[in-house]
Amino acid sequence: MPGVQQMSLLPHPEQPLARSSAAAKATATTATAAWESEISKLYQADCIEWLGTQPSNSIHAVVTDPPYGLVEYDPTDHDKLRAGKGGVWRIPPSFDGHQRSPLPRFTTLSKKELAAISTFFEAWGKALLPVLVPGAHVAVASNPLVSFYVSAALDAAGFERRGEIVRLVQTMRGGDRPKGAHEEFPDVSVMPRSQWEPWVLVRKPIEGRVQDNLRKYGTGGLRRISATQPFGDVIRSQPTGVKERAIANHPSLKPQHFLRQVVRAMLPCGEGVVLDTFAGSGSTLAAATNVGYQSIGVERDAAYVAVAKDAIPKLATYANGTPPPWE
Repeated sequence: MPGVQQMSLLPHPEQPLARSSAAAKATATTATAAWESEISKLYQADCIEWLGTQPSNSIHAVVTDPPYGLVEYDPTDHDKLRAGKGGVWRIPPSFDGHQRSPLPRFTTLSKKELAAISTFFEAWGKALLPVLVPGAHVAVASNPLVSFYVSAALDAAGFERRGEIVRLVQTMRGGDRPKGAHEEFPDVSVMPRSQWEPWVLVRKPIEGRVQDNLRKYGTGGLRRISATQPFGDVIRSQPTGVKERAIANHPSLKPQHFLRQVVRAMLPCGEGVVLDTFAGSGSTLAAATNVGYQSIGVERDAAYVAVAKDAIPKLATYANGTPPPWE
């Protein structure tokens, strides 16, 4: 299996991966990166508009954590979140003396808002598809209440469903007794306590056989953990810790321990460019840097771009984020 190679961030769309060269940069957008390192770039832009400027067959994988229900990050509700006044965001009471993180309430989404999820992710998928090389995998973080909308929309956009990656994580979401009737119904929970997070996994259709696609583009499969252990679709995790959140202040920050495992798996030959179109505070780019992959992030919110510039190098070297040995 080839090792990680230093390549242009935007390989030539018509050449096999191993023969990508610096000449490919001439085909890239002229937009200036808001931040960059030797192997990563971060752009401040609307992701669908940015995708429209990119050359075909130039990205090899996507790992992204978008707004699950869209509305939680629209300007009105996002301003309420930052002001601590709720909106679609639920500001939970403290627990055992600790302040809990805000949670968006997906049970409150209207039919119109749910339909908007399908519309948006189909449009996003159609903008993304031509930018990816054949066989590129896309992992999209979601929520059990809305993940099927995302999956169906990406299917409609032309992707192949490849299952879901299950992040096993105990949260404080769900499990509550009926509001205002706790004592009357002490043995009833309105919804199950959430103990997992789905990551929708899709793939751009391959050219020919998987081995043919791997030889030409370096994509089509998932990187194994070791010679004897394949990458699995269930990953034990936990909520992002206080110290890690202090590095990158974002309400949806995923832990490096989890992200590094997912990002590593997405490039089966250890080569290529990983894209995050909802980069937030840069956690995917940090995970890619940690495992030695080149990456590109796109984030439209100026405040999060500012956080990411400082956070990416720190998260990339965050010691508690190191996955267990690949055995």
